[in-house]
Amino acid sequence: MSSNSVARVAIIGCGRVSGHHCRSVVQTAGAELVAVCDLVLEKADLYRQQFGARAYTNYHQMLIENPQINTVAIVTPSGMHYEHTLDVISRYRKSIIVEKPTFMKPSQVTEVYDRAASTGVRIFAVFQNRHNLAVTRVMRGLASGELGALRAAAVRVRWCRPQRYYEMAPWRGTFSMDGGCLTNQGIHHIDLLRLMGGEVARVCGVNRTLGAKIEVEDTATAVIEFKSGAIGTLEITTAARPIDFEASISLVCENGLAQIGGIAVNELQIYTPEVAACRQNSEDFSGNVYGFGHGKIYQQIVESLRDEAPFPVTCADTRATIQLLNAFYVADEMQAWVDVASAGDSSRLGSVNEELANLYRTPVS
Repeated sequence: MSSNSVARVAIIGCGRVSGHHCRSVVQTAGAELVAVCDLVLEKADLYRQQFGARAYTNYHQMLIENPQINTVAIVTPSGMHYEHTLDVISRYRKSIIVEKPTFMKPSQVTEVYDRAASTGVRIFAVFQNRHNLAVTRVMRGLASGELGALRAAAVRVRWCRPQRYYEMAPWRGTFSMDGGCLTNQGIHHIDLLRLMGGEVARVCGVNRTLGAKIEVEDTATAVIEFKSGAIGTLEITTAARPIDFEASISLVCENGLAQIGGIAVNELQIYTPEVAACRQNSEDFSGNVYGFGHGKIYQQIVESLRDEAPFPVTCADTRATIQLLNAFYVADEMQAWVDVASAGDSSRLGSVNEELANLYRTPVS
């Protein structure tokens, strides 16, 4: 695209996180929020009133009536990301911003990026916690050698999702549309695990459903062996009661310890190479578990569309995170150690449920 191009954005799906997308678009130079769409008009209307975008219940109508839109954010139920993305790319040739977990299966990641490349559009995967100050500081310490080689890593997410949370919508708590604590709540921390620790060679783990009547896991533990030889553990649960307690990742390295905690990996709690870095690189996420990373992502999207800088989350990067996610499910399914590179797709995650999918499909006419 030309250096004068503008990211003219439409958003499909008007749930809670969509508000962060809307706000980020209108606050980003070089971006314009054109329209929002949800099957429930009241949800789209809320963002129309707040941000001045046009509101629709049919995204086909939205994209036909607003041909200037060049970028579409997919913020629908997780299991619909794949179908919605392929449809918008194939019919309308728009670039796609896709919310976490991006896609449910690594095979879907490959297909979507291949389709985008053949169509001449781009995919922008949303992993906003990569932009947390604590995360970027630790990443600098790893890249510079300040921390030294990793020896052990641990992810710990202890959040609360009671039964009423899963009963808010039919897609919640299902393998086809949602995934459990690993996919919905833990995906950012799984992403950070491989971003900071390097690629994972193999995993073993156990998933359980302990705190709610749902088909997916709400508690998962795993042991991890990195390609570097370092080892790690993972504990993710939404069965904590009565509130969200923490989302943390800690790294034991040859030159010191780095620990990021808080409600959503937003506080640098320990950084032994530079103690003062903790206060300087911690953020207050109270009342905002999504953090502030969406704004930085939209800045990167504008730069990418203008060909000023490549978007940092590549196809290979996205696929590696979703492959690691699936490996945790495959390990539970096989009750054995699983080689991440050859694990492939989970047999459960992202399974087809046409009846449920029909609730979230939009007719063409």
